[in-house]
Amino acid sequence: MAAGLALAGCGALLASGCSASGGAPPGAGGSPPVSSVAASAGAPPGASPPPARGSVQVTGEVAKGLDSPWGVAPLPGGDLLVASRDKGTISRVRAGSGEVTQIGKVPGVAPGGEGGLLGLALSPHFASDRLVYAYFTTESDNRIARMRYDEQRPPGQQLGAPDTVLRGIPKGVFHNGGRIAFGPDGMLYAGTGETGNTALAQDRKSLGGKILRMTPDGKPVHGNPEPDSVVYSWGHRNVQGLAWDGAKRLWASEFGQHRWDELNLIEPGGNYGWPEVEGKGGKAGFRDPVAVWKTDEASPSGIAWAEGSIWMASLKGERLWRIPLKGAVPEAEPEAFLTGKYGRLRTVVALGGDRLLLVTSETDGRGSPQAGDDRILSLTVR
Repeated sequence: MAAGLALAGCGALLASGCSASGGAPPGAGGSPPVSSVAASAGAPPGASPPPARGSVQVTGEVAKGLDSPWGVAPLPGGDLLVASRDKGTISRVRAGSGEVTQIGKVPGVAPGGEGGLLGLALSPHFASDRLVYAYFTTESDNRIARMRYDEQRPPGQQLGAPDTVLRGIPKGVFHNGGRIAFGPDGMLYAGTGETGNTALAQDRKSLGGKILRMTPDGKPVHGNPEPDSVVYSWGHRNVQGLAWDGAKRLWASEFGQHRWDELNLIEPGGNYGWPEVEGKGGKAGFRDPVAVWKTDEASPSGIAWAEGSIWMASLKGERLWRIPLKGAVPEAEPEAFLTGKYGRLRTVVALGGDRLLLVTSETDGRGSPQAGDDRILSLTVR
């Protein structure tokens, strides 16, 4: 199990939403964002497309008995940090033993509905600065803050005071978004929701219904659509999955309403249509999704890229979707795995190569928890 969790250097850190480069982050000095505009139209040089049909093997249970797990951040060495949405706490899961120890509670978290302590990400320079980033709901908004993780302090008191890097993301009972990740450019990305107020998605001045791109300090980045704004793309309903493929293209999963859930290829300045379009509308001025699902088959949350495919966790659909890619288009029809076997699925984390972590979400108030829920499972995929 310990070997299954060990991180394979920088590649694994990038896949899980972190980078491990030293010095100033790429892009901070004015470099353009890494996107499908800048990336090759095909697969990375020397890479072959994934097979049309894949496979998933559950190789172990990394942890169990978790309360409303949401964000996961792999630590160097193989341990995990896991956020509890409803408790507002962050815990450390030990590789191999599965021992769960609370490291601290995030001040100001106001759980309710789909809000609470959501996404986690490690600083690109975690080895030196020990900063953990968190996206969470407060009484007034959703925000992103960073906290220093001091392992020398007693358990439960190892998180420093939050330093807010971005505030004012609209909050609601539903559609709070919440996924955060550092991209290959060293910038921090966040998926937000429109809180049920559909007009926010098309309002360029609102942070709701958007994908945001910012420096690690929460500032706008050169190459964003507007130089004084962290807004990167808009027209989203509720983004809960972010991942980059081998050519550094950004992908995002998104909740539909009554008809179609979506997987989108994200371009800076792209308008993804909500609420004017749900699914593939083919309307001028809006970007269509790459793949769609009926809402009872998906309700997608986290995604990860591994072995040439996007892997998408589904809540209502209670299955793990595989979307094999040939460059920026599907190589074959999406495949469903583990349907109904582990209940609602919240988060997928790539550990490098053919290894994934999969987080269940049966204790989120909408599942039917059994003894041992919620769990983190280790997977081998192709």
